[in-house]
Amino acid sequence: MKQPIRIFTLTLAFGILAASSFVFGQNAASPTGKAPIIIIPGITGSELVNKDTGKLVWFKTSRAKDDDVRLPMSANLARNRDNLIAGDIIREVKIARLLPDIEIYSQLIDSLQKTAGYREAKWDTATKNDLEDTFFIFSYDWRRDNVENARLLIQRIESLKRRLGNPNVRFNVVAHSMGGLITRYAAMYGERDIPSGKLKPTWAGAKHLDKIFLLGTPNEGSLAAMDGLLNGVNYVGGGINLPWVQNITRFDAFTIPSLFQLLPHDGTLKAYDDELRPLSIDLYDPITWDEYDWSIWKDKDFTKKFDAAEQKNARSYFRAALARAKRFQEALDANTTEEIPVSFYLIGADCKETLNAMILRRDEKKDRWITQLKAESFTNSVGRKITSEELKALLFTMGDSVVPKRSLDAATIRSNGSPNALPVVSDLVQCEGHSKLVTNPLIQQKLFGLLGPEVPN
Repeated sequence: MKQPIRIFTLTLAFGILAASSFVFGQNAASPTGKAPIIIIPGITGSELVNKDTGKLVWFKTSRAKDDDVRLPMSANLARNRDNLIAGDIIREVKIARLLPDIEIYSQLIDSLQKTAGYREAKWDTATKNDLEDTFFIFSYDWRRDNVENARLLIQRIESLKRRLGNPNVRFNVVAHSMGGLITRYAAMYGERDIPSGKLKPTWAGAKHLDKIFLLGTPNEGSLAAMDGLLNGVNYVGGGINLPWVQNITRFDAFTIPSLFQLLPHDGTLKAYDDELRPLSIDLYDPITWDEYDWSIWKDKDFTKKFDAAEQKNARSYFRAALARAKRFQEALDANTTEEIPVSFYLIGADCKETLNAMILRRDEKKDRWITQLKAESFTNSVGRKITSEELKALLFTMGDSVVPKRSLDAATIRSNGSPNALPVVSDLVQCEGHSKLVTNPLIQQKLFGLLGPEVPN
């Protein structure tokens, strides 16, 4: 039998570590009477399957000839659907017959089962016997609007509660990366779409939820999303880097509304000119994207990668996706003065170099703008050499290598006048990579110790 690659000591372990036995003992005795858990993966962390053929489309190391992760493009984002639907959470990736499997979320699941004493139950077959000591996996089409998936989460929970026969049961949530944003919206607004006018959270979904653990969640966005939109995405499962596979090109990324929703929130972007002076950039103004040559239609391969109809719809779709992203973020950032009926726990890191800013400089010879996201030295417009050391200090901050600690904490948003936008019970910091947060032994001890409480009668 093939043995999985333990690559997570370098990038994103989901391993079951021996230190976790300090919490539960050598035999890891099962808890009893614990409230059920919902696990929500991050972007790219769920399978995508062709609903007509049953063929797995994501994740595969090669692109399918008749299926694509791209969504159709129009200004009506809700109608931009294809034949792909969410399958299971990505438990492991099979790279090739002669290579071991790469584990994604499988060891998180194993840890809950073997170490913490929970068992996996299914949404559509659960019975009253699954009311305690169980976990459910919320896989979803991670390409689509996060509000849509938050509303789907609430619908699933309401249906599940009817199956379980207990309207009072509340679920704990372990949400990774973008999954945390979906959970936050679901708690704040329930099944409601983003309301028009002034935003005021109703906490309509909180009646279903109790403790929400946000692991590496970009609560004020991440420049990694900008990098993905400009250069493509080459990771799977919210953090595994597969350098020999180009998973998602920038043309694919452009059609994915959720990726725009991961951009830095309005007022949180850090950008500098070639003399390292701060720039004021409106990331949610489409004109800005044209000005700095970010727009997809300014790519020399635009007409090769999109057909005539897609080219025609690209601009209206883009405006809609950008506006929706800004509104989604505003909904999350909306201040609330009422008592919050759920408990948020932040779990993240502040020890890994994490992209935090960008340089915008002009290439006069090629008559274009360069968006620099790496600490590579250059000579600026007045002839001064900007060193890599200067750039490193400016472009990077401490975080988990994907999400800056300030974004996990929503620090900028709070300081800008929304101190209650993300009420937090505790903030657990551990030196760890983005996707290793769950199974770090110290974090695991804390997480498993806090999961609960007992199911109400």
